Amino acid sequence: MKKYAAITKLFFASLTLLAAWPAAGQDVLRVLAWPGYAEPEQVRLFEKQHDVKVEISYVDDDDELWQRVNRNHGRNFDVVALNTAVLQQLIDQALTVAIDMKQIPNGKKQLSRFRNIPVLSRNNSRYAVPYTYSEMGLIYNRKLVKKPPQSINELWNPAYKNQVLAFDGSAHNFSIAAMQLGYRNPFRLSREQTFKSVSKLVDLRRNVYRFYKTPEEVVEIFKDTPIALIYANYGSQQVSLLKKAGADIDYVIPREGALAWLDCWAILPGAENLPLAHAWINFTLGKEMSRQLVEQQGLANTLQESDTAHAKDKLIWLEPVEDSAERARLWTRILSGHKKDGF
Repeated sequence: MKKYAAITKLFFASLTLLAAWPAAGQDVLRVLAWPGYAEPEQVRLFEKQHDVKVEISYVDDDDELWQRVNRNHGRNFDVVALNTAVLQQLIDQALTVAIDMKQIPNGKKQLSRFRNIPVLSRNNSRYAVPYTYSEMGLIYNRKLVKKPPQSINELWNPAYKNQVLAFDGSAHNFSIAAMQLGYRNPFRLSREQTFKSVSKLVDLRRNVYRFYKTPEEVVEIFKDTPIALIYANYGSQQVSLLKKAGADIDYVIPREGALAWLDCWAILPGAENLPLAHAWINFTLGKEMSRQLVEQQGLANTLQESDTAHAKDKLIWLEPVEDSAERARLWTRILSGHKKDGF
């Protein structure tokens, strides 16, 4: 009986493998994306509509994404989901293919602010199409902060000393300090601007209760500690987690604006079937894929206004910074307790 059960299990496992294998002559679309960006039911629908096989590969961080895209000069995948900062690197290395928006009619359904973002184009060619995004605003505890904060300066407010949570990230924190100092481009700091930002971040370190890594960590801290303000590195996802945990919080975009990641679809040199690659991007901008981003992933889509950011809000899309290694080195020293004159 056990032998029969084992044979039966092997038989059905073989059937599953055969079902996953592309039919002879069937086109295969190779997609590199983040978890949650392409759920199985949507993938199957696209496969059925276009009589193709979709192979989805997932990444967990930008470093891994860059390594996998860069390998074999971008020929291991057809389409990739990536943020605007990584996109610039790909364009610099000629690892992207120009997109023909005429083949993506659903692009016309996107909110107007997503249709013409300068960072997505270069030399009159378009290299990416927005898919999802999240802004990094301020979460405030309504029990401790009676008036909604208007400025990012509130993170430095001594009235909230030891009641502030900020994100443990070197690149973003230098950009935040640059915004607080009023610098025009928070991603391209001069040496003088960098060290003035260091001074600001030392002051921030003295005001915060803790620098966190994950949104779940924030929820745990919030349960047991009187936290007034949180720099929401994870945006709407973070707001959702806290509210589900019963936190009495609200969320604002400060007047200086909010850093925001914008994940887009780009086509790589490995795409031999360009119409199919364009069809995938067009499909992701349809109702099915856009709906699941909101309902299943807690993310925003580009077809409708989100609950946390609105058209009037100033969003500052991420760009590569002037020297990520130097920002990381200085941030480590800041965290270790160095004083302003120790740099």
